[in-house]
Amino acid sequence: MERTISATGLQELLDRNDPISLLDVRRADDLAREPAGINGAVWHDPAEVNEWSARLGTEKEIVLYCVRGGSVSNSVVDALLARGLKARFIEGGLAAWKDAGGETGPLG
Repeated sequence: MERTISATGLQELLDRNDPISLLDVRRADDLAREPAGINGAVWHDPAEVNEWSARLGTEKEIVLYCVRGGSVSNSVVDALLARGLKARFIEGGLAAWKDAGGETGPLG
């Protein structure tokens, strides 16, 4: 599996109803500035990844994003991969999703 997925690639997964866990891992201050995220995503504090990642199931692929798909997403994917989870992040993060016309709304 690739380490990243494009915004259009994620939209294709969503359109096919592929079973994924969609995680918003923006830092808390970024989330406070812009609370809307990708529809269906659940926020997890990236600073607490070792705590919450232990509760994630292995049956679904995990797709995550931060603001721009940089150091935050990379570090969280590294932590999840180290736990043996199937994880990748959106290239360009939430910004790329919105640029591609993706919808946003309240987080789950």
